[in-house]
Amino acid sequence: MNADASTPAPTSPRLSVLDLVPVRTGQSSPQALAASLALVRRADELGFERYWFAEHHNMPAVAASTPPVMIAAATAATERIRVGSGGVMLPNHAPLVVAEQFAALEALAPGRVDLGIGRAPGSDPVVTALLRQSGPTSDVERFPQHVRDILALMSPDGASLRLGDGNLYDVHATPAADGTPTVWLLGSSDYSARLAAELGLPYVFANHFSGAGIDQVLALYRDGYRPSPGHPEPQTFLTANVVVAPTAAEAHERALPQLRSMARLRTGKPMGRAETVEESLATPLDGMAQQIIEDMRSRWVIGEPHQAAAQLRDLATRHGVDEVMVVPVAGSYESEPLDATPGRIRTLELLAEALAA
Repeated sequence: MNADASTPAPTSPRLSVLDLVPVRTGQSSPQALAASLALVRRADELGFERYWFAEHHNMPAVAASTPPVMIAAATAATERIRVGSGGVMLPNHAPLVVAEQFAALEALAPGRVDLGIGRAPGSDPVVTALLRQSGPTSDVERFPQHVRDILALMSPDGASLRLGDGNLYDVHATPAADGTPTVWLLGSSDYSARLAAELGLPYVFANHFSGAGIDQVLALYRDGYRPSPGHPEPQTFLTANVVVAPTAAEAHERALPQLRSMARLRTGKPMGRAETVEESLATPLDGMAQQIIEDMRSRWVIGEPHQAAAQLRDLATRHGVDEVMVVPVAGSYESEPLDATPGRIRTLELLAEALAA
């Protein structure tokens, strides 16, 4: 039975993608990277808004450690989709280096580059110390100033330093692009939301990582927003872990490897490459890990296409956003090729089709 023509169709959010470049059992890093590049090409074809790469270090199941490198490869492999970082973990990098990298990316792909900036280290304390071995970089206490520095360095006017002799020294991010990347602040607490509001920048809530306090954080951002020349209105969206398959049963099976990886992380268990679906089904976890899995499962979007589309529409409506960045966390079966991720591709395809219906 068709819906009454007078009843407006439910509004569907725009879709984007966050990619951690997962690495599964038996898969090499080159194969994982090839799979992610195939995924960004498909997202481009399907009309997704943007595609961001995360920054994590020393994690066997994640090959996303250098967002600028992946962004460069992705822009070369796509036509229209915006590509960016979700995000560059600023405490690991000097602001000038970040500004120069993203100025170069903007010059290579004008109007298609996003610079998402985060405050977390993206790794454990040992690797964090190794990342900063050459000297102090963007320490957390100076995070707000270093965000301002990046904005200035990428602007047409650049930044000015006052030297010890009192003279000014001009610094610009080079190569100088005709435009500038869009800078977003990322976070899962009120800190980055308040800073984004103060600076007049777009903000993303990392709902895939922690959904706690989302409404309060978004309200702080919107209520405290100070318009800026490039962003007169607050702009925000949120992320969500998503697995979509032709049947709900398959979707739940494909979600299991990532659910188990997150449970291991939260219980301090050794981390390895992502399991196949068969490995996850064959190896039970203890009671605490299972409880964590059930809690996460209730907050993720896992199901057949129309069910998943309804959940995403509801998520966007409840939190007042018109865009959702999905983290396609579908695992692989042992029989599937190592240089592709059919479950992740089908998640994007089925979701796009269902939301367009």
